[in-house]
Amino acid sequence: MTTWHLWWWVILPYIAIAVFVVGHIWRWRYDQFGWTSRSTQLQEQRLLKWGAPLFHYSALAAIAGHAMGILIPKAVTDWLGIHETFYQDVSAVAGSAAAIGVLIGGALLTIRRTAVPRVRATTSAVDYLALILLGIIVILGIYLTLGIQDTSHYEYRETVGVWFRSLFALHPNVAVIVQAPLMYQVHAIAAWAIFIVWPFSRLVHAWSYPLWYLWRPYIVIRSRVAKQPQEPGTAGRRWRKIGVPY
Repeated sequence: MTTWHLWWWVILPYIAIAVFVVGHIWRWRYDQFGWTSRSTQLQEQRLLKWGAPLFHYSALAAIAGHAMGILIPKAVTDWLGIHETFYQDVSAVAGSAAAIGVLIGGALLTIRRTAVPRVRATTSAVDYLALILLGIIVILGIYLTLGIQDTSHYEYRETVGVWFRSLFALHPNVAVIVQAPLMYQVHAIAAWAIFIVWPFSRLVHAWSYPLWYLWRPYIVIRSRVAKQPQEPGTAGRRWRKIGVPY
C-alpha cells in the first residue's frame, strides 16, 4: 500500500466522516437560524416548480439504491435466491432512471441559480462548490451505470462495497478498492468531498424533516364572511361620545 493509497482510501474517508459529524453538530449549535435551504421561491418559481421535485425525488431514489448496493453484501442477495444477472439488470434500469432524473432536475436548478440574477445573488461560494461536486457525482454515476455496468456487468459490490463496509469495521480493505476501475474511484472520492462540504452548505436542510406534523393537533379552519358591524340596540353604526353607555 502506497502513501497515496493510504491517503485516498483510509485518511480521506475518516476525515470526511469526522467533518460531516462534527460539522453538523457545530452548525446546529452555533447557526440554527442558518439551518435552512434559503428558499428562493419568491425570486423565481417556474423552473423551481419542475426542477426541485424531479431532483429531490430522483436523488432519494439514487441514495436508496446506493445504500442497498453498498451496504447489503452480495452474499445476502445470493442467500435470498436473487440471481446476479437479474440484480444487475434491475439496478441498471432503476439506477439509470434515477440518475437521469437527478441530471435533468439538477440541470434545471443549476440554470435557475446561475441564469436568474435574483437567485444568483443569494448563492454563496460554498453553494457553487456543492453544485460542482454534485454534478461530478451525477455524471460519473450515469457513466458507470450505462457505460460500465451495462456493458461489462462489473460487480462493484465485491470491491467498492467491501471497502466501504470495512471502513466502519475500522479495518479498511484497501486492496479491493484499488482493483476497482478508475471512474469508480473518482466517484467515491467526489462523494467524500461532498460529505466534507455538506455541513457548511444549504444541504443541511436535508435533515430538517417535519416529523412533528405526524402528531400535531389538527388545524381548525373556519370560513369568515364579512358582515356589517352592529352595536347593541341599534340598526347600524352611529356616532356617540366616549364613555357614554349604549
